[in-house]
Amino acid sequence: MTVAQQWEALGSELPERWARAQLRLELPDRQTADRAAAMLGPAGPYRAAPTVLLLNVARDGTAASPDHLTRLLRNVNAGTLSLSGSQAAPQSVPRREITTLTESWDRAIAGLPADWSDLYAEVELTSTDFVERASVLCVQCNPRRDGERAALRFRCARTRGYGVSAEMARRCLERCDAERITGRVVVLRVLSDTHHVATQGPVWLANGKTL
Repeated sequence: MTVAQQWEALGSELPERWARAQLRLELPDRQTADRAAAMLGPAGPYRAAPTVLLLNVARDGTAASPDHLTRLLRNVNAGTLSLSGSQAAPQSVPRREITTLTESWDRAIAGLPADWSDLYAEVELTSTDFVERASVLCVQCNPRRDGERAALRFRCARTRGYGVSAEMARRCLERCDAERITGRVVVLRVLSDTHHVATQGPVWLANGKTL
């Protein structure tokens, strides 16, 4: 088996997601090793011992490509090629979809029942730097900060009762968008078709606190 064929066999055994591999080429003598080093010059071989060359091959352009290495190894008449190690390609992290706060609000509202009447929502901001300014811009929502998190919570009433109107809530979020404050809106609780009897709206309890 030629050295090039040895590489093809080793390459077929690498993991599917391999990105970079190191190869060890053992030559029969010093003279053969010198000739092989010259032939493999474009691949940047490293002389680990008088008759041993180390080679890197990569799929990402940081070293000789698999096809390029195959062509170079065809010029090497003798030697034993082995795999010293390999690295897998890093898993790509899905990019988080970036939308405006008003778009996020519209999506959250669109997913509610048609007869929703009261809700408790959260504006989850992408940075604590936005908290103070967003609180000012959303003052009509009477926002409350959720602990140390970069999040503001508020109540909203669609027809009557306690809480900002849906239209005003959206207007507040538009102000935030205008100043490039980013985040997302999440509806935490929602009630439908509530009837107020001697009250301004439903009372929610969370961790012993009235919302």
